[in-house]
Amino acid sequence: MDATARLIAIREIERLKARYFRCMDAKDWAGFEAVFTPDVITDFREGTQPRNESLLIEGAARFVAGLAPTLEPLITVHHGHMPEIEIISETTATGIWAMEDKLWAPESSNMPWRRLHGYGHYHERYEKRGGEWRISAIRLTRLRVDME
Repeated sequence: MDATARLIAIREIERLKARYFRCMDAKDWAGFEAVFTPDVITDFREGTQPRNESLLIEGAARFVAGLAPTLEPLITVHHGHMPEIEIISETTATGIWAMEDKLWAPESSNMPWRRLHGYGHYHERYEKRGGEWRISAIRLTRLRVDME
């Protein structure tokens, strides 16, 4: 892969991650599911306190079906920063993204908090299938979470 193709691939992956955040915050669950390979491995076990072993999930549809009801009543804002993307081959890549998220729960929510502000990193693998980059594995680690 030449330098131009490598830069194009990096830009396509950056746009993919932008869709991930936008679709999640807009509650566009079909668009959100489409950023993943159907067989994605999602690992959000370290994203909660205490660690939640049920948050290791295989499959985009299964992951979104579990996440959507939790996030639907919340206002969420997710940002990704400073991507470290490495192109491994013409069809595989890895990336680490610094992240920040803010979530607001309505009074009627059963969440143990009303406001959450988190900081951490996404660790990802990407595959290019059918000419499109998709997230094939995603793991969230947290540095800090502030809750009120």
